[in-house]
Amino acid sequence: MTADSRATWSEIEEYLASGRGASFPLAAPGSPRVDYVVSDDRDIALHLQLGPRQRLPSSPHPLIHVEEIAYRGLRMARLRTTQRELFRDFHDLLCAVADRVTVEGRTPEQAFGETVRAWRALLERPRELSTEKRIGLLGELAVLGSLAKVHGWGKAIEAWKGPIGEEHDFSTDGYDVEVKTTSSEARQHVIRGFSQLTPTSDRPLWFVSIQVTRGGADGKTLAECVRSVRNTVEDEAPAVADHLEALLSRLALPRGQDNERWQMRSAPLVLTTDDRFPSLDRSVLGGLPREVADRIKDIDYRIDLTGLPPAPGAPAALRERFGLV
Repeated sequence: MTADSRATWSEIEEYLASGRGASFPLAAPGSPRVDYVVSDDRDIALHLQLGPRQRLPSSPHPLIHVEEIAYRGLRMARLRTTQRELFRDFHDLLCAVADRVTVEGRTPEQAFGETVRAWRALLERPRELSTEKRIGLLGELAVLGSLAKVHGWGKAIEAWKGPIGEEHDFSTDGYDVEVKTTSSEARQHVIRGFSQLTPTSDRPLWFVSIQVTRGGADGKTLAECVRSVRNTVEDEAPAVADHLEALLSRLALPRGQDNERWQMRSAPLVLTTDDRFPSLDRSVLGGLPREVADRIKDIDYRIDLTGLPPAPGAPAALRERFGLV
């Protein structure tokens, strides 16, 4: 709610207790209407005016009801819940949605979606990422942005498999991509397991080596990169915003202030994982007795790609120089 029209929960409680209805206009004069409403039957709701081409927000939660109503000839979305025991918390959610509309200029659909996803991410947030995993995510976001430039954000986000733990970080219509990011001066990367660099079926597997370094004032934090992707998707491809948030919710994104700034140390190196690529598979155990080889379940190893030239014929989305989003 705006600073000069905010209704506190204590005020709302008084109206609910007395059974008196009230409507609190929250938007500035001349702006689309945003009204916090207490009804005579002791209910609370937020009414948001919908523009001619604006869609009704879609609720992902069964306890939050969103419906279209008419008010003085205006199309409006009404947000309400039937769970009276949750009114206090629902009041805070309605305030957050109203702020996004009246202060940040978001549409009702964007404001509601962003608020619900933010609350869900807060409640489901796992442990924080290590520095190694943070820079790994920076690299994946850089490739995500590059894929989006060629294929669009919808297909790029659909292709992103890293957060859900699949074999390769990206799986597009015609090829897979494995991304490794390092902060060392040498282009060295740790490979996890025998199968991480094994192509799936007959699909080409491309390897993207990214080097980052601490960037000071010129660098970007992981939080800034995530926010940039979120904002771009909200503006350009809102239909996949929920999918993006579901992926991000699986990660322990930085909480609070994030002071680690990074920038590209060099241009990404794109290689094809052919027979000349330095990788190991289970065939390296061929010289061991079967009963011994069967007891070696996996292996982690470090490779050094320093000085290798880029492979010809890389996909268009990986061919051009790209950087942190």
